[in-house]
Amino acid sequence: MHTVVETPAYLSAGHAAGMSEEERTEVVELLGDEPRYGKVMKGTGGCRKFRVAGRGHGKSGGYRIVTVFGGEDIPVFLLTVFGKGEKDNLSKAECNDLAKLTKILIDTYGKKGKAK
Repeated sequence: MHTVVETPAYLSAGHAAGMSEEERTEVVELLGDEPRYGKVMKGTGGCRKFRVAGRGHGKSGGYRIVTVFGGEDIPVFLLTVFGKGEKDNLSKAECNDLAKLTKILIDTYGKKGKAK
């Protein structure tokens, strides 16, 4: 099982989108088993996006979740989530921000494993 980190931004967005603790736990378990889950988003530095069903709503009423996985020695980071009806895709500016954040996370956590 791979380590999964729920970032403060993800937790806040999940709360705003109406995600339950049970739904969040299911996402963490999914990514722990399959850290590369989701489709890579262009222009984000390697972030992935996938959909999950909301309780009693199916995928059409579910959530879009954005993650980043930088390698076997780095946790999977849950970056943000939004309701499927909220938006289909991220803006160019949002993608650029994700690319910057992704680089920082991977550089920071990659160095931790190498520093001795």
